[in-house]
Amino acid sequence: MQQMSNRDVLISGASIAGPALAFWLRRYGFTPTVVEKAPVLRDGGQAIDVLGTATEVVRRMGLLDRVHELSTGKRGTSYVDASGRARAVISSETFNGVGANGDSEIQRGDLARVLYEATRDDVEYRFGDSVAALEQDADGVRVSFDHAPPRTFDLVIGADGAHSHTRALAFGPEAQFARHMGYYISTYTIPNFLGLDHWEMDYNTPGAIAGAYSARENTEATAIFAWASDPIDFDHHDVEQQKQIVADAFAGQGWQVPRLLAHLDTAPDFYFDAMTRIHLDSWHHGRVALVGDAGCCASPLSGQGADLALVGAYTLAGELATAAGDHTAALPAYERQMRPMVDACQKFAERTGAWYAPASKAMIRFRNLNVRLLPYLPWRGLIGGAPQKIARTIVAKDYS
Repeated sequence: MQQMSNRDVLISGASIAGPALAFWLRRYGFTPTVVEKAPVLRDGGQAIDVLGTATEVVRRMGLLDRVHELSTGKRGTSYVDASGRARAVISSETFNGVGANGDSEIQRGDLARVLYEATRDDVEYRFGDSVAALEQDADGVRVSFDHAPPRTFDLVIGADGAHSHTRALAFGPEAQFARHMGYYISTYTIPNFLGLDHWEMDYNTPGAIAGAYSARENTEATAIFAWASDPIDFDHHDVEQQKQIVADAFAGQGWQVPRLLAHLDTAPDFYFDAMTRIHLDSWHHGRVALVGDAGCCASPLSGQGADLALVGAYTLAGELATAAGDHTAALPAYERQMRPMVDACQKFAERTGAWYAPASKAMIRFRNLNVRLLPYLPWRGLIGGAPQKIARTIVAKDYS
Protein backbone atom coordinates (compact mmCIF):
# COMPACT_ATOMS: atom_id res chain seq x y z
CA MET A 1 0.00 0.00 0.00
CA GLN A 2 1.29 3.45 -0.92
CA GLN A 3 2.29 5.55 2.08
CA MET A 4 0.06 8.59 2.68
CA SER A 5 1.68 12.00 2.35
CA ASN A 6 0.54 15.57 2.94
CA ARG A 7 -1.76 14.65 5.80
CA ASP A 8 -1.80 18.03 7.56
CA VAL A 9 -4.38 20.22 5.79
CA LEU A 10 -5.56 23.71 6.70
CA ILE A 11 -9.08 24.63 5.55
CA SER A 12 -10.06 28.29 5.59
CA GLY A 13 -13.83 28.69 6.05
CA ALA A 14 -16.46 26.95 8.19
CA SER A 15 -19.67 27.31 6.21
CA ILE A 16 -20.58 24.39 3.91
CA ALA A 17 -17.54 23.43 1.82
CA GLY A 18 -15.03 23.66 4.69
CA PRO A 19 -16.67 21.32 7.22
CA ALA A 20 -17.73 18.95 4.42
CA LEU A 21 -14.14 18.73 3.23
CA ALA A 22 -12.93 18.21 6.81
CA PHE A 23 -15.44 15.36 7.20
CA TRP A 24 -14.09 13.45 4.22
CA LEU A 25 -10.42 14.21 4.84
CA ARG A 26 -10.71 12.91 8.39
CA ARG A 27 -12.40 9.74 7.14
CA TYR A 28 -9.52 9.14 4.73
CA GLY A 29 -6.84 9.55 7.39
CA PHE A 30 -5.83 13.19 6.93
CA THR A 31 -5.58 15.71 9.75
CA PRO A 32 -7.68 18.75 8.81
CA THR A 33 -7.73 22.02 10.75
CA VAL A 34 -10.50 24.54 10.03
CA VAL A 35 -9.97 28.26 10.63
CA GLU A 36 -12.98 30.60 10.55
CA LYS A 37 -12.88 34.39 10.80
CA ALA A 38 -16.26 34.60 12.54
CA PRO A 39 -16.10 34.16 16.32
CA VAL A 40 -18.80 31.47 16.26
CA LEU A 41 -20.49 29.32 13.66
CA ARG A 42 -22.50 31.67 11.46
CA ASP A 43 -26.24 31.18 11.52
CA GLY A 44 -28.78 32.53 9.04
CA GLY A 45 -28.60 32.79 5.30
CA GLN A 46 -31.20 31.87 2.75
CA ALA A 47 -32.63 28.43 2.09
CA ILE A 48 -30.43 26.29 -0.12
CA ASP A 49 -31.23 23.21 -2.17
CA VAL A 50 -29.46 19.88 -1.77
CA LEU A 51 -30.07 18.13 -5.08
CA GLY A 52 -28.86 15.27 -7.19
CA THR A 53 -25.28 14.19 -6.64
CA ALA A 54 -25.06 16.38 -3.52
CA THR A 55 -27.92 14.37 -2.01
CA GLU A 56 -25.94 11.20 -2.66
CA VAL A 57 -22.87 12.76 -1.00
CA VAL A 58 -24.89 13.65 2.10
CA ARG A 59 -26.34 10.11 2.13
CA ARG A 60 -22.80 8.66 2.08
CA MET A 61 -21.94 10.93 5.00
CA GLY A 62 -24.79 9.36 6.97
CA LEU A 63 -26.39 12.78 7.44
CA LEU A 64 -29.35 12.68 5.07
CA ASP A 65 -31.93 11.88 7.75
CA ARG A 66 -30.72 14.83 9.81
CA VAL A 67 -30.90 17.13 6.79
CA HIS A 68 -34.45 15.94 6.14
CA GLU A 69 -35.38 16.64 9.76
CA LEU A 70 -34.24 20.25 9.35
CA SER A 71 -35.66 20.72 5.87
CA THR A 72 -37.79 23.80 5.29
CA GLY A 73 -40.48 21.49 3.93
CA LYS A 74 -41.45 24.23 1.51
CA ARG A 75 -44.30 23.05 -0.67
CA GLY A 76 -44.31 25.81 -3.22
CA THR A 77 -44.32 29.48 -4.18
CA SER A 78 -47.00 32.04 -4.99
CA TYR A 79 -46.25 35.06 -7.18
CA VAL A 80 -48.57 37.77 -5.92
CA ASP A 81 -49.68 41.22 -7.04
CA ALA A 82 -49.75 44.38 -4.93
CA SER A 83 -53.04 43.34 -3.31
CA GLY A 84 -51.62 39.93 -2.32
CA ARG A 85 -53.62 38.03 -4.90
CA ALA A 86 -51.80 34.99 -6.28
CA ARG A 87 -51.13 35.43 -9.99
CA ALA A 88 -49.22 32.17 -10.37
CA VAL A 89 -48.42 29.20 -8.13
CA ILE A 90 -45.75 26.55 -8.55
CA SER A 91 -44.83 23.57 -6.41
CA SER A 92 -41.26 23.09 -5.23
CA GLU A 93 -41.14 19.63 -6.75
CA THR A 94 -42.24 20.92 -10.15
CA PHE A 95 -39.76 23.79 -10.07
CA ASN A 96 -36.57 22.21 -8.81
CA GLY A 97 -37.27 18.65 -7.73
CA VAL A 98 -37.23 19.32 -4.00
CA GLY A 99 -39.25 16.57 -2.36
CA ALA A 100 -38.27 13.91 -4.90
CA ASN A 101 -35.40 11.40 -4.79
CA GLY A 102 -34.46 12.43 -1.26
CA ASP A 103 -33.61 15.98 -2.37
CA SER A 104 -34.39 18.77 0.05
CA GLU A 105 -34.22 22.46 0.90
CA ILE A 106 -32.60 23.59 4.15
CA GLN A 107 -31.52 26.86 5.72
CA ARG A 108 -27.84 27.53 5.05
CA GLY A 109 -27.12 27.95 8.74
CA ASP A 110 -28.83 24.66 9.58
CA LEU A 111 -26.77 22.73 7.04
CA ALA A 112 -23.58 24.38 8.30
CA ARG A 113 -24.44 23.29 11.83
CA VAL A 114 -25.15 19.69 10.75
CA LEU A 115 -21.72 19.50 9.11
CA TYR A 116 -19.99 21.15 12.05
CA GLU A 117 -21.62 18.83 14.58
CA ALA A 118 -20.54 15.84 12.48
CA THR A 119 -16.90 16.94 12.59
CA ARG A 120 -16.26 18.96 15.76
CA ASP A 121 -15.24 15.97 17.89
CA ASP A 122 -12.29 14.94 15.71
CA VAL A 123 -11.46 18.09 13.73
CA GLU A 124 -9.68 21.14 15.17
CA TYR A 125 -11.71 24.32 14.64
CA ARG A 126 -10.22 27.77 15.22
CA PHE A 127 -12.95 30.41 15.35
CA GLY A 128 -12.21 34.12 15.47
CA ASP A 129 -9.03 33.87 13.41
CA SER A 130 -8.02 34.18 9.78
CA VAL A 131 -5.16 33.47 7.42
CA ALA A 132 -2.96 36.58 7.13
CA ALA A 133 -0.20 35.35 4.81
CA LEU A 134 0.93 32.27 2.90
CA GLU A 135 4.46 31.24 1.99
CA GLN A 136 4.82 27.95 0.16
CA ASP A 137 7.82 25.96 -0.90
CA ALA A 138 8.50 22.38 -1.97
CA ASP A 139 7.86 21.04 1.52
CA GLY A 140 4.73 22.87 2.68
CA VAL A 141 2.89 26.12 3.26
CA ARG A 142 3.88 28.40 6.12
CA VAL A 143 0.71 30.14 7.29
CA SER A 144 0.62 33.32 9.32
CA PHE A 145 -2.62 33.99 11.20
CA ASP A 146 -4.18 37.19 12.48
CA HIS A 147 -3.96 35.88 16.06
CA ALA A 148 -2.46 32.38 16.37
CA PRO A 149 1.27 31.72 15.96
CA PRO A 150 2.49 30.76 12.46
CA ARG A 151 2.31 27.13 11.50
CA THR A 152 3.33 25.01 8.51
CA PHE A 153 0.79 22.79 6.75
CA ASP A 154 1.19 20.35 3.90
CA LEU A 155 -1.78 21.81 2.01
CA VAL A 156 -4.06 24.83 2.34
CA ILE A 157 -7.62 24.82 0.99
CA GLY A 158 -9.65 28.00 0.56
CA ALA A 159 -13.31 27.35 1.37
CA ASP A 160 -14.00 30.93 2.40
CA GLY A 161 -16.63 32.00 -0.10
CA ALA A 162 -16.86 34.21 -3.15
CA HIS A 163 -14.79 36.94 -1.48
CA SER A 164 -12.12 34.42 -0.50
CA HIS A 165 -9.13 35.94 1.28
CA THR A 166 -7.22 32.70 0.70
CA ARG A 167 -7.77 33.07 -3.04
CA ALA A 168 -6.55 36.67 -2.94
CA LEU A 169 -3.35 35.63 -1.15
CA ALA A 170 -2.52 32.71 -3.44
CA PHE A 171 -4.08 33.61 -6.79
CA GLY A 172 -4.49 37.38 -6.93
CA PRO A 173 -7.09 40.13 -6.44
CA GLU A 174 -10.79 39.27 -6.64
CA ALA A 175 -11.34 41.61 -9.59
CA GLN A 176 -9.41 39.19 -11.81
CA PHE A 177 -11.94 36.42 -11.25
CA ALA A 178 -15.28 38.03 -10.33
CA ARG A 179 -18.02 38.91 -12.77
CA HIS A 180 -21.03 40.96 -11.66
CA MET A 181 -24.18 39.12 -12.75
CA GLY A 182 -26.30 42.28 -12.78
CA TYR A 183 -28.20 41.70 -9.52
CA TYR A 184 -27.98 42.25 -5.78
CA ILE A 185 -29.53 40.11 -3.06
CA SER A 186 -30.37 40.57 0.61
CA THR A 187 -31.87 38.14 3.13
CA TYR A 188 -32.62 38.19 6.85
CA THR A 189 -34.79 36.42 9.41
CA ILE A 190 -38.16 37.96 10.31
CA PRO A 191 -41.22 36.86 12.30
CA ASN A 192 -43.63 34.79 10.25
CA PHE A 193 -46.20 37.60 10.24
CA LEU A 194 -47.65 36.45 6.91
CA GLY A 195 -48.68 33.13 8.44
CA LEU A 196 -46.79 31.19 5.80
CA ASP A 197 -47.24 27.42 6.07
CA HIS A 198 -44.19 25.84 4.42
CA TRP A 199 -44.70 28.32 1.64
CA GLU A 200 -43.08 31.26 -0.15
CA MET A 201 -44.74 34.44 -1.42
CA ASP A 202 -42.98 36.71 -3.92
CA TYR A 203 -43.91 40.10 -5.29
CA ASN A 204 -42.35 41.33 -8.53
CA THR A 205 -41.91 44.80 -9.92
CA PRO A 206 -39.82 45.30 -13.06
CA GLY A 207 -36.29 44.16 -12.34
CA ALA A 208 -36.95 43.40 -8.68
CA ILE A 209 -38.46 40.79 -6.39
CA ALA A 210 -39.35 40.95 -2.69
CA GLY A 211 -40.73 38.03 -0.74
CA ALA A 212 -40.65 35.77 2.26
CA TYR A 213 -40.74 32.08 2.99
CA SER A 214 -41.38 30.18 6.19
CA ALA A 215 -38.59 28.34 7.96
CA ARG A 216 -37.98 26.05 10.93
CA GLU A 217 -41.46 24.57 11.05
CA ASN A 218 -43.07 27.95 10.39
CA THR A 219 -41.71 29.44 13.63
CA GLU A 220 -39.94 32.13 11.63
CA ALA A 221 -39.57 33.37 8.08
CA THR A 222 -36.83 34.69 5.84
CA ALA A 223 -37.25 37.94 3.93
CA ILE A 224 -35.57 38.02 0.55
CA PHE A 225 -34.92 40.96 -1.76
CA ALA A 226 -33.23 40.86 -5.15
CA TRP A 227 -32.99 43.47 -7.85
CA ALA A 228 -31.19 44.34 -11.06
CA SER A 229 -28.47 46.95 -10.72
CA ASP A 230 -25.16 48.04 -12.12
CA PRO A 231 -22.26 47.59 -9.69
CA ILE A 232 -22.73 49.55 -6.46
CA ASP A 233 -19.79 51.01 -4.58
CA PHE A 234 -20.26 49.96 -0.96
CA ASP A 235 -18.23 49.01 2.09
CA HIS A 236 -18.40 45.26 2.73
CA HIS A 237 -17.97 45.93 6.45
CA ASP A 238 -20.58 48.70 6.77
CA VAL A 239 -23.82 46.86 7.54
CA GLU A 240 -25.81 50.06 8.11
CA GLN A 241 -24.84 51.32 4.67
CA GLN A 242 -25.92 48.02 3.13
CA LYS A 243 -29.29 48.13 4.91
CA GLN A 244 -29.84 51.62 3.55
CA ILE A 245 -29.08 50.40 0.03
CA VAL A 246 -31.80 47.75 0.37
CA ALA A 247 -34.28 50.22 1.86
CA ASP A 248 -33.65 52.72 -0.94
CA ALA A 249 -33.95 50.08 -3.66
CA PHE A 250 -37.44 49.05 -2.46
CA ALA A 251 -38.76 52.35 -1.12
CA GLY A 252 -42.37 53.04 -2.08
CA GLN A 253 -43.17 49.52 -3.24
CA GLY A 254 -46.50 47.89 -2.47
CA TRP A 255 -47.75 44.57 -1.11
CA GLN A 256 -46.02 43.71 2.19
CA VAL A 257 -42.70 45.30 1.25
CA PRO A 258 -42.90 48.09 3.89
CA ARG A 259 -43.50 45.49 6.63
CA LEU A 260 -40.59 43.41 5.40
CA LEU A 261 -38.32 46.45 5.38
CA ALA A 262 -39.48 47.44 8.87
CA HIS A 263 -37.49 44.48 10.24
CA LEU A 264 -34.20 45.61 8.68
CA ASP A 265 -32.98 47.37 11.82
CA THR A 266 -33.53 44.35 14.07
CA ALA A 267 -32.43 41.65 11.63
CA PRO A 268 -30.19 39.19 13.54
CA ASP A 269 -28.54 37.78 10.43
CA PHE A 270 -28.65 40.45 7.74
CA TYR A 271 -26.96 39.46 4.48
CA PHE A 272 -26.28 41.64 1.45
CA ASP A 273 -24.07 41.15 -1.57
CA ALA A 274 -23.82 41.32 -5.31
CA MET A 275 -24.69 38.21 -7.25
CA THR A 276 -21.25 37.34 -8.52
CA ARG A 277 -19.75 34.58 -10.62
CA ILE A 278 -16.20 33.45 -9.87
CA HIS A 279 -14.15 31.92 -12.68
CA LEU A 280 -10.57 30.68 -12.50
CA ASP A 281 -8.77 28.70 -15.16
CA SER A 282 -7.34 26.55 -12.38
CA TRP A 283 -8.41 26.02 -8.77
CA HIS A 284 -4.98 25.12 -7.50
CA HIS A 285 -1.64 26.86 -7.25
CA GLY A 286 1.11 24.70 -5.85
CA ARG A 287 -0.06 23.45 -2.47
CA VAL A 288 -3.04 25.80 -2.25
CA ALA A 289 -6.43 24.87 -3.71
CA LEU A 290 -9.99 26.23 -3.69
CA VAL A 291 -13.35 24.56 -3.18
CA GLY A 292 -16.94 25.79 -3.29
CA ASP A 293 -17.69 29.46 -3.89
CA ALA A 294 -14.04 30.41 -3.40
CA GLY A 295 -13.15 28.73 -6.66
CA CYS A 296 -16.33 28.45 -8.68
CA CYS A 297 -19.20 30.54 -7.30
CA ALA A 298 -22.08 30.40 -9.75
CA SER A 299 -24.05 33.07 -7.83
CA PRO A 300 -27.40 32.51 -6.06
CA LEU A 301 -29.03 32.61 -9.50
CA SER A 302 -27.81 29.07 -10.07
CA GLY A 303 -29.51 27.68 -6.95
CA GLN A 304 -26.64 25.16 -6.78
CA GLY A 305 -24.07 26.74 -4.48
CA ALA A 306 -24.50 24.11 -1.77
CA ASP A 307 -24.41 21.32 -4.34
CA LEU A 308 -21.10 22.57 -5.74
CA ALA A 309 -19.70 22.89 -2.22
CA LEU A 310 -20.75 19.41 -1.11
CA VAL A 311 -19.77 17.61 -4.30
CA GLY A 312 -16.56 19.62 -4.62
CA ALA A 313 -15.51 18.79 -1.05
CA TYR A 314 -16.28 15.10 -1.56
CA THR A 315 -14.35 15.00 -4.84
CA LEU A 316 -11.32 16.93 -3.60
CA ALA A 317 -10.95 14.70 -0.54
CA GLY A 318 -11.54 11.57 -2.60
CA GLU A 319 -8.90 12.46 -5.16
CA LEU A 320 -6.39 13.27 -2.43
CA ALA A 321 -7.09 9.89 -0.84
CA THR A 322 -6.80 8.09 -4.19
CA ALA A 323 -3.44 9.76 -4.81
CA ALA A 324 -2.28 8.99 -1.25
CA GLY A 325 -1.96 12.71 -0.62
CA ASP A 326 0.08 13.50 -3.75
CA HIS A 327 -1.32 16.93 -4.53
CA THR A 328 0.40 17.09 -7.91
CA ALA A 329 -1.87 14.26 -9.09
CA ALA A 330 -4.94 14.84 -6.91
CA LEU A 331 -5.61 18.53 -7.54
CA PRO A 332 -5.69 18.29 -11.37
CA ALA A 333 -7.88 15.17 -11.07
CA TYR A 334 -10.28 17.07 -8.78
CA GLU A 335 -10.56 19.85 -11.36
CA ARG A 336 -11.19 17.45 -14.25
CA GLN A 337 -13.95 15.74 -12.31
CA MET A 338 -15.69 18.91 -11.13
CA ARG A 339 -15.36 21.20 -14.16
CA PRO A 340 -18.42 19.88 -16.09
CA MET A 341 -20.74 20.49 -13.15
CA VAL A 342 -19.30 23.93 -12.48
CA ASP A 343 -19.67 24.94 -16.12
CA ALA A 344 -23.27 23.72 -16.22
CA CYS A 345 -24.19 25.63 -13.05
CA GLN A 346 -22.60 28.85 -14.24
CA LYS A 347 -24.29 28.67 -17.64
CA PHE A 348 -27.65 28.04 -15.95
CA ALA A 349 -27.17 31.11 -13.75
CA GLU A 350 -26.59 33.27 -16.82
CA ARG A 351 -30.16 32.79 -18.02
CA THR A 352 -32.02 32.65 -14.70
CA GLY A 353 -32.24 36.34 -13.83
CA ALA A 354 -34.76 37.15 -16.55
CA TRP A 355 -37.12 34.54 -15.07
CA TYR A 356 -36.49 35.41 -11.43
CA ALA A 357 -36.76 39.20 -11.74
CA PRO A 358 -38.36 40.01 -15.13
CA ALA A 359 -37.36 43.41 -16.49
CA SER A 360 -40.83 44.70 -17.43
CA LYS A 361 -44.48 44.35 -16.46
CA ALA A 362 -45.08 42.49 -19.71
CA MET A 363 -42.32 40.01 -18.89
CA ILE A 364 -43.73 39.53 -15.38
CA ARG A 365 -47.11 38.66 -16.89
CA PHE A 366 -45.43 36.33 -19.39
CA ARG A 367 -43.49 34.59 -16.60
CA ASN A 368 -46.66 34.15 -14.54
CA LEU A 369 -48.49 32.74 -17.54
CA ASN A 370 -45.74 30.21 -18.10
CA VAL A 371 -45.83 29.21 -14.42
CA ARG A 372 -49.60 28.65 -14.60
CA LEU A 373 -49.29 26.61 -17.79
CA LEU A 374 -46.22 24.62 -16.79
CA PRO A 375 -48.07 21.60 -15.33
CA TYR A 376 -49.90 21.18 -18.64
CA LEU A 377 -47.03 21.70 -21.06
CA PRO A 378 -45.56 18.62 -22.79
CA TRP A 379 -42.06 20.04 -22.26
CA ARG A 380 -42.59 20.75 -18.55
CA GLY A 381 -39.95 18.17 -17.68
CA LEU A 382 -37.32 20.13 -19.61
CA ILE A 383 -38.15 23.35 -17.77
CA GLY A 384 -38.88 22.08 -14.27
CA GLY A 385 -36.23 19.39 -14.47
CA ALA A 386 -33.36 21.68 -15.43
CA PRO A 387 -31.98 22.12 -11.86
CA GLN A 388 -32.19 18.36 -11.31
CA LYS A 389 -30.35 17.65 -14.54
CA ILE A 390 -27.60 20.11 -13.70
CA ALA A 391 -27.30 18.73 -10.16
CA ARG A 392 -26.59 15.32 -11.69
CA THR A 393 -24.04 16.52 -14.25
CA ILE A 394 -21.44 14.27 -12.66
CA VAL A 395 -21.73 11.07 -10.66
CA ALA A 396 -20.21 10.77 -7.22
CA LYS A 397 -17.21 8.48 -7.69
CA ASP A 398 -16.66 5.62 -5.28
CA TYR A 399 -13.51 6.50 -3.35
CA SER A 400 -13.88 3.79 -0.70
